[in-house]
Amino acid sequence: MNKTIDKIMIFNKEIEYIKNEKYKSCIKKLISLLPDYFFSVAASSTGKYHPTFALNEGGLVRHTKVAVRIAKELLDNNSIGHKFTSDEKDLIIISLLIHDGLKLGFEKEKYTRFDHPLLVGKLLKENKEDLLLTDEEIIFINNCVSSHMGEWNKNEYSNVILPLPKSKYQRFVHMCDFLASRKFLDVKFENNDIIE
Repeated sequence: MNKTIDKIMIFNKEIEYIKNEKYKSCIKKLISLLPDYFFSVAASSTGKYHPTFALNEGGLVRHTKVAVRIAKELLDNNSIGHKFTSDEKDLIIISLLIHDGLKLGFEKEKYTRFDHPLLVGKLLKENKEDLLLTDEEIIFINNCVSSHMGEWNKNEYSNVILPLPKSKYQRFVHMCDFLASRKFLDVKFENNDIIE
């Protein structure tokens, strides 16, 4: 018997970082659309590109939580966060929550889909009406997610070339994802929640 995953509950704390109620509703819808595998797989199948906390069962969720937490810490810092409006901060958090949401494709594939950032854009467009986001908000999130791989935008096994981050928002999302994947970072978890 399959156990039902409470996808929203897993990211309750991170959803609470979002101030705009419309955006909270939007991210809940987006999280509910993510495939079940997202909530159980490791962030890296080989362990080559992610720290220990992101490996094994639930590693992709933990990687996502760390990327979001890094964003929150930086956005709450007046020296850094003052460059972003409250809504921009919320959209950045949304982008990070879903950036790897389709890492193994819409249906679970064996290996990471190199084009997974573009698949998230497809998910956004297909569900636009239900998300109640403006075209500009969809574009903002899509641009941040599609470029989150940064300089690793080419792959010898794919003819897809991902966009490079250009705006301050895209660079910020890439930076948070990049930092969350650094092996020297050791974040402690208990029940998939970051220990303070």
